[in-house]
Amino acid sequence: MIKTIEEVIEAARKGGRRRIAVAASQEASALEAVVDAWKNGLAEPILVGDLDATEKIATELGLDISSFMKIEERDLAKSAAKAVELLRSGQADMLMKGIIDTSILLKAALNKEAGLNTGRLVSHVAVMEVASYHKLLIVTDAAINIAPDLAGKIDIIANAVLAAKALGIELPKVALLAAVEKVVPDKMPCTAEAAVITQMNRRGQIKGCLIDGPLALDNAVSAESARTKKIVSEVAGDADILVAPDIEAGNILYKCLLDLGGAKGAGIVMGASKPIVLTSRSDSAETKLASIALAALASQQ
Repeated sequence: MIKTIEEVIEAARKGGRRRIAVAASQEASALEAVVDAWKNGLAEPILVGDLDATEKIATELGLDISSFMKIEERDLAKSAAKAVELLRSGQADMLMKGIIDTSILLKAALNKEAGLNTGRLVSHVAVMEVASYHKLLIVTDAAINIAPDLAGKIDIIANAVLAAKALGIELPKVALLAAVEKVVPDKMPCTAEAAVITQMNRRGQIKGCLIDGPLALDNAVSAESARTKKIVSEVAGDADILVAPDIEAGNILYKCLLDLGGAKGAGIVMGASKPIVLTSRSDSAETKLASIALAALASQQ
């Protein structure tokens, strides 16, 4: 089982370079990320976009992109569609966002006829290395789904479980987070949904993982807290996956771990037939590299 972000990168490196299609490649941080991934033996970039602008940016940054495959397409929506087409045809293994709105990229990726749609909800999956925790934590969903319903949460869990398995976790432990560990259906509907999903898992309707909830964050990640509150659970205190009740909770948790907790992280979008990398200009070089590495591992599943 992989236990650190560095091990994520090393495991992806051992698997060899995976082909990554960059939609609207004329963006500095995306170019820096894929060049770094290429140097580290993780990725073989395919640049789709305004090639004059892409070359100019690369030259200004001192990046060598001469050996990369390049496809001219200046229209943003068409560049996204072309990048997706490369994945559908087997010419690329993962998709990455360049200078394009996430909504445009996902519209192309999730097109029912020409995209990577699997019929499952897509969701953001963040893998976090937190110094105070004994293994990697997966946090979801911090970026895509605003207020997922019960069916949506089941898809979000499925996506996170696939990511966990790419990390070598055979039976991931999933904690469904809430403010309390008790079911309070009238005031906190997410607690009732968590209880239903937990029961579905126990009855074998959701396979490939162990689920428990509702769990407050402290008893999801602290065995001592779980003992103090007399919670008997295989998940409590040892969760692999933390499922937030909504995007606000997920985003705050994710950014708190990164910006206040000093965590190392990687984030991708799962649920399409191929993983999608959505790095931000504010992400560190290590986070970008780790995100590409995580996508490379997921693409091998």
